[in-house]
Amino acid sequence: MRTSSNQWGFLSQSIIMSQYAVLSVGAKSWRCLPCLRTELRLDLTLSCGQSFRWRETGDGHWTGVMGGRVWTLTQTEDTLWYYTYSMQDSEGKVKGRKRSAEARPDGPVKRTRGMITVKEEPAEDHEPKAKTTEHDHKEEELLKDYFQLNVNLADLYKQWGTADTHFKSIAKAFTGVRMLRQDPTECLFSFICTSNNHISRIQGMVERLCNTLGAPLCQLDGTPYHDFPTLQVLADSSVESCLRNLGFGYRARFLQQSARQIMDTHDLDWLDSLRSVPYLQAQEALRSLPGVGLKVADCVCLMSLDKAQAVPVDTHVWQIAQRDYRCTVGKGLKSLTDKVYRDIGNFFRELWGPYAGWAQSVLFCSDLKKFQDLKAMAVKKEEVTEVNITNKKNKKT
Repeated sequence: MRTSSNQWGFLSQSIIMSQYAVLSVGAKSWRCLPCLRTELRLDLTLSCGQSFRWRETGDGHWTGVMGGRVWTLTQTEDTLWYYTYSMQDSEGKVKGRKRSAEARPDGPVKRTRGMITVKEEPAEDHEPKAKTTEHDHKEEELLKDYFQLNVNLADLYKQWGTADTHFKSIAKAFTGVRMLRQDPTECLFSFICTSNNHISRIQGMVERLCNTLGAPLCQLDGTPYHDFPTLQVLADSSVESCLRNLGFGYRARFLQQSARQIMDTHDLDWLDSLRSVPYLQAQEALRSLPGVGLKVADCVCLMSLDKAQAVPVDTHVWQIAQRDYRCTVGKGLKSLTDKVYRDIGNFFRELWGPYAGWAQSVLFCSDLKKFQDLKAMAVKKEEVTEVNITNKKNKKT
């Protein structure tokens, strides 16, 4: 299924942003909310394999799609700043549906021949103040919900560090790793793409999926941004062959069949409704879908269905359990069985408690190749601390 002419017609007629918003330029058009960096680090949270829709588009600036809008996020030590390029409803059709036809930033703009550019404001010596309007409330609530800012992360880190000395040593350099609360449809179908895959390739696949089947939102510096495809679109019989042509391989069938099964046996709100059922019930419900095993089900439970105790286990997490915790579960086996999977999850749940999935994400993040320099710094600081403590003890004796 190729992008329809109607869809591209809509995109060409929509407003095109000439550049990404940057806090240091036009800062008054940004909005903000209080948030310590120890409670949220964008660089760790948005690039550790939870969501595949975010890119660092400037130094410390992250742009992606959330809640049907394109956002750019950045932060200072105690503030989360955000800029949205939102849709304004007007007549227009995409795939036969009425659709909003204009992408409009909320900040000051100037218009020239159908183009919108962010109006540059003079540089200021003092800390910029974001504008506040009634319109801010909805977007602020979206952001708080997405990052689950109601959860006190510092308290959780303290609890995990008290129970787990290894976690405590790693957490010093990996503060602010939060679990996202994603849209269940986007989360499910993104993670079906993760089978035998790595983060950068998954990002490319999800981008192609959205650019081909999702409704267009806007372009920034020539990069198109699309909403995530709906269940109805994903369930179409032509989707499998379309995605195979895009390099999805066997995953193409799972994507289309899972969407079709949800449409045929449930309703459009079924995935959202799993937020209100017990963890194991939600896990089993998801496993009934083609291409969804224990790990994918747990990723969806943890990252979109409010199941903080879900611990996604793959061979990588299994290695962490064996190497760093001397966990002997499944010792001698070459692959994960369902029993080993559950036993490892239970091991971590007993260690970390009801938010075990959040704690696991910190260690998973710290073990990614891209963050090894940061991890090495944490280990080095720990070694220096141990040496200092030893020296003090020797002096006393």
